Amino acid sequence: MSAGWIFCVFVCICFPSGSFETLVVSKGNEQWIEVQSMKVDCKVTSRFAHTVMTTKALNKANVSQEVSFEVELPKTSFITNFSMEIDGKTYTGVVKEKEQAKQQYQKAVSSGQTAGLVKASGRKMEKFSVTVNVAADSSVIFILTHEELLERHFGKYELMIRVKPKQLIQHFEIVADIYEPQGIAFVEAYGTFITNELLPLVEKTVTDKKAHVSFSPTLDQQRKCTECDGTLIDGDFFIKYDVNRAHDIGDIQIVNGYFVHFFAPANLPRVPKMVVFVIDNSYSMVGNKMAQTKEALVTILGELPEEDYFAIIVFSTTFVVWRPHLSKATPENVKAAQEYVKTIEVIAGTELHDAVMHGVKMLYEEQRNNTAPKNMVLMIILLTDGEPNTYPRTLPEIQENIRHTIDGNITLFSLAFGNDANYGFLDTLSKQNNGLVRRIYEDSDAPLQLKGFYEEVSSPLLSDVQFHYPDNTVNSLTRSHFKQLFNGSEIMVAGRLNDLNEIDNFAIEVFAQGFENNFELKGQANTQKWETIFPDEEYIFGDFTERLWAYLTIQELLDKKDKGTPEEKGNATDEALRLSLKYNFVTPLTSMVVTKPEDETKNDMFIADKLTEEERGKVQKYGYTAIAASYPMYSAPIYYVDGDPHFIIELPDQNDALCFNIDDKPGTIFNLVRDPLTGIVVNGQTIGDKKVIPGNKMHTYFGRFGIIHEKFGIRLMVSTKEILVSEKGKQAKFFWTDTATVKGPNMDLQVVKDRSLTVTLRNSVKFLIILHKVWQKHPYHQDYLGFYTLDSHLFSSNVHGLLGQFYHGLEFEVSEPFPGKDPNKPDAIMFVKEHELVVTRGWQKDFRQDVKNGEKVPCWFIHNNGTGLLDGVHTDYIVSGLFKTI
Repeated sequence: MSAGWIFCVFVCICFPSGSFETLVVSKGNEQWIEVQSMKVDCKVTSRFAHTVMTTKALNKANVSQEVSFEVELPKTSFITNFSMEIDGKTYTGVVKEKEQAKQQYQKAVSSGQTAGLVKASGRKMEKFSVTVNVAADSSVIFILTHEELLERHFGKYELMIRVKPKQLIQHFEIVADIYEPQGIAFVEAYGTFITNELLPLVEKTVTDKKAHVSFSPTLDQQRKCTECDGTLIDGDFFIKYDVNRAHDIGDIQIVNGYFVHFFAPANLPRVPKMVVFVIDNSYSMVGNKMAQTKEALVTILGELPEEDYFAIIVFSTTFVVWRPHLSKATPENVKAAQEYVKTIEVIAGTELHDAVMHGVKMLYEEQRNNTAPKNMVLMIILLTDGEPNTYPRTLPEIQENIRHTIDGNITLFSLAFGNDANYGFLDTLSKQNNGLVRRIYEDSDAPLQLKGFYEEVSSPLLSDVQFHYPDNTVNSLTRSHFKQLFNGSEIMVAGRLNDLNEIDNFAIEVFAQGFENNFELKGQANTQKWETIFPDEEYIFGDFTERLWAYLTIQELLDKKDKGTPEEKGNATDEALRLSLKYNFVTPLTSMVVTKPEDETKNDMFIADKLTEEERGKVQKYGYTAIAASYPMYSAPIYYVDGDPHFIIELPDQNDALCFNIDDKPGTIFNLVRDPLTGIVVNGQTIGDKKVIPGNKMHTYFGRFGIIHEKFGIRLMVSTKEILVSEKGKQAKFFWTDTATVKGPNMDLQVVKDRSLTVTLRNSVKFLIILHKVWQKHPYHQDYLGFYTLDSHLFSSNVHGLLGQFYHGLEFEVSEPFPGKDPNKPDAIMFVKEHELVVTRGWQKDFRQDVKNGEKVPCWFIHNNGTGLLDGVHTDYIVSGLFKTI
């Protein structure tokens, strides 16, 4: 990078608990910000984890400094409190209904204030941040509290603590205390960064019902070497444990009128299953996704127990069945299936509906024909990476058809491969059919992710598990009927007691289907009091059972709001919101608002939201945050060209848009924007397909853009391969594989890897260039670019070009529509620029948020290369070079 361009660089001072805590200060100022202490204090009480993270920092400078506090925490947890103590005054967050927070946020933005944002971070975490000014010689203390219910997977509960301080910390400590009345079977504590020297510092004490884990290295013990400031502590710290179990009704704990029932009996034999694998082989699965799916499926088939039955369906525009009936998992059948899987190729579209419906039919036929033993668990495992075809059915119709046909008899699990999959659709589809959805991330370990999910659900121990509690003794019960209990997992039921005096008569019954017979257990609740079990720590627990019940109830209500009748969805949403506010949980229905000090005349605001998994996918796919997604602030006109090539003029004031195409030969250079007063010029050069599909015309796209700012001597060339920038003789080069924020004296650039480039010309305009990636081995198409004008209000009245001529508005009128050649696209008469044009109602796509699929923009289409709408004809805008004006 040549002199004159500055990357935005931050020094991160990080730390967490199932989470990750960071202080960020600008490079050059870090020597003045001393992080004096960091502590994570976690109390786990009957699987319910209450974590408090505390960081104290001191500004040693003689001027105020800005410090950003960033926290990563598990996506399954709820924030319950956040506070900052500055100069002896505490600023505490308030949990509000999300709509109220939205209005407060918009008010803050409109008045020029800023807000903290929440975003996804990796697969298991999410992050929020807040920035404050710390006065000279003053300190700030950040305290964040979050709670979560630990789920049992593969026979263990897990706390993961990501430890990345990036510097030496004077007082650095992780402490975890675990209290389990059932008794603790084992505790494991280790870290990916733990060396032989650090190993003795991991202290672990385990008694019958309590465990204590701590890690607190001194300043010198943190050092990479005796004389250096680098830290050894950089990685993940894990605490895993399980409790003692018996073959009985489980453990019931009662505190202050609330109870929780944990059920995972030991030594149960697995129940055989009938499973249909429904695999997407549409064209979007081409390349690694299909190869990884085949690799995982070959492994999964090889691990099927011989008493299981299985089938394979692959689907694209149509579906193909490996064999017409389910096959027993004999070595011969498994080997034949594995060889078939290796031959699967990608083709065409995504006809999910018919493939799943046929899988349901196959399972029902197997039951009717009695070809498999009774009491087998029926399941479908669906894997797809895209949007299902919606013709002739809508997405809700697809869901309803499948739900009605399954009718509660089959469990449907969905695997959403990558961020292009319609996660929300699959989530609802799975919940409606007693299953769940899991996102599979596009990465080198995708086969392990697929295999890991299958292992979680591959060994059912019980099916149709029902819990019965004494009549008239309980209320506000969470879910008490479960389709399956899988090996290594656990069922939890919570509720309230009507009368504490009836505890001694709290009898429980559990009914289920097990291996070859029905399963029935009856027993009496263990009503031992917590203060008796832990007499020295009674003060710790407080209302944990009540909060555990609230956490579990909210999670179930959030699931219910995605299924059922409109009335049921509304009731579930209202009740989830009420409980979220009552217990101070930041959930997808609430936000935490923190007002922080800036100066005597204004307060700044920070908002923490809770991401849904669907929003997490959008963050990872598009790079925007939950608040940006939920609270759009744009109302300015947008002018852009994208596709082959489609020009779109969005006019929000008129609640309408105009569009036209330009057809010319590849290699043609068009002037898009030219402003002689500001000296800004934008030209674009077209490219064509690699070759023409027989019987089709040659499609053209924009493959290069040239941007000139004559006043500052700036030239920027953007192609599908690289980005070249020069300013007054200084040059730099970037590639689309980079992610970078670059600030120059007169231009800012922000590159999002393999997605977009944002260009901001100082005190002037903002452009967005989007990269459309095409499979490298595609026989016809190649990568291309889209160009969007995000801010044009500072252009002069002389601005022109294919896009520029519309920057200062356009007056037009449209008659009443009338039938056109296409019955689905009406025509109308448009009166514009003293012309009467026949225009057609259609739509184009805006790719700013969804690079792959785009968002539809309805528009009036002007035919014949925009003739009558453009000044002159389209050939008037052809120029001789990428940086030429004629």
